[in-house]
Amino acid sequence: MIIGVPKEIKTNENRIALVPGGAQAFVDAGHTVLIEKDAGVGSGFENEAYVEAGAQIVDSAADVWKQADMIMKVKEPIASEYAHMRADQVIFTYFHFAASEELTRATVESGAIGIAYETVQLPSGELPLLTPMSEVAGRMSVQEGAKYLEKYFGGRGVLLGGVPGVEPANVLVLGGGIVGTNAAKMAAGLGARVTIMDISLPRLRYLSDVMPKNVVPVYSNRGNILEHLAKSDLVIGAVLVPGKRAPRLVTREDLSIMPKGAVVVDVAVDQGGCIETIKPTTHENPIYEIDGIVHYGVANMPGAVPRTSTLALTNATLPYALNIANKGWRPAVREDRSLALGVNVVSGKITYAGVAEAFDMEYTPLESVL
Repeated sequence: MIIGVPKEIKTNENRIALVPGGAQAFVDAGHTVLIEKDAGVGSGFENEAYVEAGAQIVDSAADVWKQADMIMKVKEPIASEYAHMRADQVIFTYFHFAASEELTRATVESGAIGIAYETVQLPSGELPLLTPMSEVAGRMSVQEGAKYLEKYFGGRGVLLGGVPGVEPANVLVLGGGIVGTNAAKMAAGLGARVTIMDISLPRLRYLSDVMPKNVVPVYSNRGNILEHLAKSDLVIGAVLVPGKRAPRLVTREDLSIMPKGAVVVDVAVDQGGCIETIKPTTHENPIYEIDGIVHYGVANMPGAVPRTSTLALTNATLPYALNIANKGWRPAVREDRSLALGVNVVSGKITYAGVAEAFDMEYTPLESVL
């Protein structure tokens, strides 16, 4: 199989979908690897490292897309890349289809095979290809939130951990999964007073056992959310429903009860966001203000720390990608139910129910196209 890795072109996205060691693994298995020139430079991987691993450097993205049987990316294709997608080509990346009808329809119309990192799911419920980036994003959400609480950026001018004689900031984390857990750990480590909410009592019991004393797990319902919003300096949106749009937990009206200059960081923005007023932003222009509340909506937060993020991501994706390359995507997904759950679009048909529901489009069970 020919594996193609184009350079990421989303604003300030410096990650790459394959490190040199991964390229060598493909080559050793008898495959051809095409890397767009300088695609790895942002993550600290020079062209020479890929050549030494046995990959070929290709001058243009168009040539990579044209020749490859499987495209590996980090972020979803954007409008300028839609024309490159073609029938029966496997595209393995973070798609987050439910957040973009335009992307969904473009992929359907292309006839490509869209396998989404974020919906590959183990029997335990774990999302193994989302987990490493969720860990990065969860930790970064607090780092960024702390920065934008500074008065210079329009924040309240509050230090998360406070100082002796001054109370620490109040941090509300909506969602107790991987993102929320990492966010709570980071905020607690900085000395903040943290509330983490979830709708799963077993998860809350677990968090109660493992979190430090300045993290309080609370059951998530409308009343509790409003009560804690009223006193929160920083709110982290960390809610995920695999393959579906994130539920709206904070409305625009709710902003009026928050302290002026409070900050919201919605990590769920790439799934539509759990805060009504959130919209995708970029690393170049990460924040905006609505009703006195600072909003941070960067949809590719891990792209700001590409070295760490690339290594963490490719550790997780490579075994699945090798399986697809070695067996072909159909046998691979027949044999691996977890990988099968990652197949969202096949040759013009939507094979993931949550994506079809998001846009009232026709759903086709994967089994019927296999």
